Amino acid sequence: MNKLFLYLCSVWVGICSAQTKKDFTLEDVFVKNTFRMAVAPGFNAMNDGEHYTEMKYTPKGWYLIKKAMKTGDSVSVISSSEVSGLLIAPASYSFSDDESLLILTDGTESIYRHSSKANAYVVNIAGGKTLKLEGGKVMYPTISPDNKHLAYVRDNNMYITEISSGKESAITSDGKRNEIINGAVDWVYEEEFSMSRGFEWSPDGKYIAFYRFDESKVKEFSMDIFAGLYPGQEKWKYPKAGEDNSKVDVVIYSIGAAKSTVCKTGSENDQYLPRIGWTNSPALLSIQRLNRLQNKWELLLAAAETGDVWPILTENSNTYVDINDNLKFIKGQNAFIYTTEKDGFNHIYLRNFSVETDKKEISAEKQLTLGNWDVTGIAYVDEKNEIIYYTSSEISPTEDRLYCINFKGKKKMLLTPEQGHHSITFGKGGKYYTDMFSAMGVPLRFTLKQADGKWQRVLESNRACAETMGGYNFGKTEFGQMTTDSGIKLNYWMIKPAQFDPSKKYPVLMFVYGGPGHNTVRNNWGGRNYLYHQYLSQKGYIVVSVDGRGTGNRGEQFKKCTYLQLGKLEHQDQAAAARWLAQQSYVDGKRIGIWGWSFGGYMSSLCITKTPETFKMAIAVAPVTNWRYYDNIYTERFLRTPKENPSGYDDNSPINFVKNIRGSYLLVHGTGDDNVHWQNTAEMINSMIKAGVRYDSELYPNRNHGIGDRAASYHLYRRMTEFVMGNL
Repeated sequence: MNKLFLYLCSVWVGICSAQTKKDFTLEDVFVKNTFRMAVAPGFNAMNDGEHYTEMKYTPKGWYLIKKAMKTGDSVSVISSSEVSGLLIAPASYSFSDDESLLILTDGTESIYRHSSKANAYVVNIAGGKTLKLEGGKVMYPTISPDNKHLAYVRDNNMYITEISSGKESAITSDGKRNEIINGAVDWVYEEEFSMSRGFEWSPDGKYIAFYRFDESKVKEFSMDIFAGLYPGQEKWKYPKAGEDNSKVDVVIYSIGAAKSTVCKTGSENDQYLPRIGWTNSPALLSIQRLNRLQNKWELLLAAAETGDVWPILTENSNTYVDINDNLKFIKGQNAFIYTTEKDGFNHIYLRNFSVETDKKEISAEKQLTLGNWDVTGIAYVDEKNEIIYYTSSEISPTEDRLYCINFKGKKKMLLTPEQGHHSITFGKGGKYYTDMFSAMGVPLRFTLKQADGKWQRVLESNRACAETMGGYNFGKTEFGQMTTDSGIKLNYWMIKPAQFDPSKKYPVLMFVYGGPGHNTVRNNWGGRNYLYHQYLSQKGYIVVSVDGRGTGNRGEQFKKCTYLQLGKLEHQDQAAAARWLAQQSYVDGKRIGIWGWSFGGYMSSLCITKTPETFKMAIAVAPVTNWRYYDNIYTERFLRTPKENPSGYDDNSPINFVKNIRGSYLLVHGTGDDNVHWQNTAEMINSMIKAGVRYDSELYPNRNHGIGDRAASYHLYRRMTEFVMGNL
C-alpha cells in the first residue's frame, strides 16, 4: 500500500513538473535566440605560456588586454590611444614570433570558405608606431621570424614589405584573376584540402615558400547574382569530375638574393600538392604530394637553394589516402610524427628520415598508438618532455577524448574522463589547454586546464542557457546500436517526445549526412539542428540519426567500403535502419521520412528515389544530384573519374531514378551556392518534369551553401516544418 502511494506521488510530481514546462517555438530558435549560448573568448596564448591576450572594443577605441592564465587577472593593457593611426575596431590581431610587433586588420571581405582580404597594419608595441599597408586590401599578412619583413598577397601576387622602411617589393607580377594565383590557393584546394594561406616563412626568415597555381586551363563556372535592374554574374574556376585541374608549383624565394627557385615536383604531371611546411632545418621544405587518384601519397623534402626534391615517406592505398594536419617534425632530431590508417585504424607513428638526397627512405619507425579505434587528431607535441597529446574515439565513436602518450608509446593516460565530446586547443608552450566540452542537449562548457589535467578553471559554464532550457519541454535523447537485416551494426541517436507514451505509435523523421568519414551520431551539443529536432519532438515526432557505412571513427574498412560506389551502401543502410525502426512497437512504420543537407541532401534524395517503398517523404537541402556536377578532388577521391568508373557515377545519382518517387519530396537550394551548385537542383527538377513526377521546391536567391542569414534560416526551417507536418 505504501509503495503504491509513493509510486502515485512520483507520477503526480512528474506530471506537475511536465506541466510547468512549456513548448518553445521556431522563433525562439531562429529569431529570438532564446537559447543563447556564450562562448569563451578565444585565447591568444603568449610565449611564456602563463598569459594570454583578449581584444575588447568600446565606443572610444579598442583595448588589447594581457591576462594571467591561472586567474584571468589583467596584468597590462595596450589601447588604441597609444597607437598612432586611425584604427577604431580591428577585426583581427596577431603577434610576431617575439611578440614585439602586432598585426591588425580591418575592413575584412570574405572570398570563399576560408579566405578573406582586409586592410593591414603593423604596430611596434614598444614605440606605438604604426605601418599601414597602402595599395589596397591584402590576404594573409604574416611577419617573418626575424621581424624584418611582412609577407602578403594582393591581387594574386606575392609581396613583401620591409617593416623598418615601409618599402614594398613584388615577388611576383604575373598574378591574374582566373588565370594565375601566387601565394594563395584555388577554389578546389581551399574547399577540399581545407587550405587558404599559400605561403610559409622559413624558420630564419630568409626564404618564403609559396604556391603558384596556373588555372588557365580550368573551366569556369558562372553564377547569377540577383541585385539591381540587371543581375550580375560571378565567374570562377571550378574543376568538375574528370575535368582539368590547375598546374601547381611550389616556389621558394630567397630574400637576400631576390631569386625564385621552382621546386622539381613534376608539375607537368596530373597531381596535387596539398601541404607545404618547413622542417626544423631553415633550408629544407617539406612538400606533400598526391597523385590524381589520391591513392599514392609522398612526403618530399625540397632544398631551398636548388629546388631538388626527394621522398622520405611513401604510402600507397587500394582506395585513397586522406590528407590531415598531424605531421610534426621534431626539433633536434631527424624524425617526425604522423598518423596513418595503414594498420586498419588511424594511429600515430614516429619515423626517422635522412636529409641527404642520395639516401633511400629510412623504414625505421615506431607505432605509438594501437587498437581498434581511430586517433582523431594530434592536439600538441611536447618535444622537450617527449609527450604527444591526442584525441581519439577509443571509448566511443560518438565522442572525442584527450589522451597523452610518450615518444616510446608508453605511459598512456586519459585526461578527459567526463562522458561527452571534448574539443581541445593547446596554448603556446603546452602548459595549458582549453577544453570545449558538451554532450547531446548539454550546452557548451569552456574550461582552462593544466596539461596534466590536474588543475582547471571554468571560463564559461553556460549555466544561464541550461537554466533556460530547463523551463522548456525537451525530449530525452537515447544513444544505441541497431543491427540491420543484413547484419550490420550501426550507431544511432533517438529523440523522443517529452511526454513519450510507449503504447502509442509515432511518426519518425530521420536526419542524415552520411558522407565519407563524417558522423552525425555524436554526443555533443548539436547546434541549431538539435534544437530544431527537439522542436519537432514537441509536435509528436520521433527524430533519429544513424551513422551508416562510410562514416568515420570505426576504422578504415568501415569508412572506405563505399569506395567506387559512393551512395550505394550508405543509402541501403538508411533504408535498413528505417525498416528496423518500423519494427519497433512505438513507431508508425508507414510514416517514416528523411531529411539532410549537402551530402545529406544527396542521401535523402537517394532514399526517396531508390527505396520509395520505405520513405513517405524526403527533404533535400543543397543536394548533389549527380556526381558529375561536383568538384574533382572530392568526387574522384571516392569514385575515380567518370571515364574510369561511369557506373559508379550513374548507378547512385538520384537524378537518374526520379521516376521511382512515390512520396512527397521537397528540394531546397541557394542560388548563390559556390560549393554544390544550384545546377544540381535545376537538373533534378528537369528530370522530374520529364518523368511527370510531382515535387515541391524552395529557392533562396544569392544564398550560399549554408543559407545562413537569420531571415533565410527562419524561413527555411518554417518551410521544412510545414512540409513535415503536412506529409508525415
